[in-house]
Amino acid sequence: MNVEFQIGEAPPARMDKALARDVPEGAALSRSRLARLLAEGAVRVNGVVVTDPRARATEGDAVRISVEVADDYHVAAEDIPLDVVFEDAELIVVNKPTGMVVHPAPGTPGGTLVNALLHHCGDSLSGVGGEKRPGIVHRIDKETSGLLVAAKTDRAHHGLAAQFEAHTVERHYRAICYGVPDSTDPRVRGVKGASFEAGNILKLQTQLARHKHDRQKQQVVWHNGRHAVTRARIVESYGTPPTAALLDCWLETGRTHQIRVHLAHAGHGLIGDPTYGGRRRLSEKAIGARGIEAVRAFSRQALHAATLGFEHPVSGEMIRFEAPMPQDMRDLVAALGGC
Repeated sequence: MNVEFQIGEAPPARMDKALARDVPEGAALSRSRLARLLAEGAVRVNGVVVTDPRARATEGDAVRISVEVADDYHVAAEDIPLDVVFEDAELIVVNKPTGMVVHPAPGTPGGTLVNALLHHCGDSLSGVGGEKRPGIVHRIDKETSGLLVAAKTDRAHHGLAAQFEAHTVERHYRAICYGVPDSTDPRVRGVKGASFEAGNILKLQTQLARHKHDRQKQQVVWHNGRHAVTRARIVESYGTPPTAALLDCWLETGRTHQIRVHLAHAGHGLIGDPTYGGRRRLSEKAIGARGIEAVRAFSRQALHAATLGFEHPVSGEMIRFEAPMPQDMRDLVAALGGC
């Protein structure tokens, strides 16, 4: 398999960092795997093999990476129940539960969605993602619930990856945040990268990159990051005065932790998010003792991938799926005084 793309504007000076920033997410190539591919001579830039990670990257460079497709999988199939929303010979859409990691990684060798898919689908998963990520086209965080599509054939994988790269996949999330990101709030309007569109839709446009001091986190940056755009609309607000809100968030891009980082940047981190949300002091007078206790007890980011829509990579049919919020988020909304 060949992965082809161009280096974007204002790239990092080093080739390894530029590749990590600009490689299509659908290719499922981690930073460490890219480093190995560089060393192995699998990377061509403008037709020339590049092996030096410190080689200079230039905007517009044409990159071609040769990636071997795994012939067999060393990840064990595990009989883990799956909530299958849709399945045919080409792909499968599942409603991932909270707490499930998408693919094996150091510290999480089993119990993942990939282990479950290998048991459910047998040998029919696409091998494009490599032995630890067969069929995986995109990811959602361990503690985020909701819809995810996996490819069962290589042609489906390529077709889906192209749509994710082109940002044509419809992805809407339900999120419960601290505060209410309203256009009448001058503080939000003053946040760099934040603006409001018609209909009180918050638009957050920044770059995102790995945190300088914590490689497990992402941070908003303005140079040498990956372009990221999130939009959010208020579905309901809770409390008197309003203290929390249920949001409909949708992605123009799909970066790691994007919604979580962007909403925190705007001052409206997700309830329960241990990495970006913080612990806010909430007024019992505003949301009541039940609401306070529910917020304190909510132990994961209140985020759910509710809608997933795309063009079927083989039939060309537009298909769209919805998954209701899980019980823990519904209970949190009820405790906050929502419907």
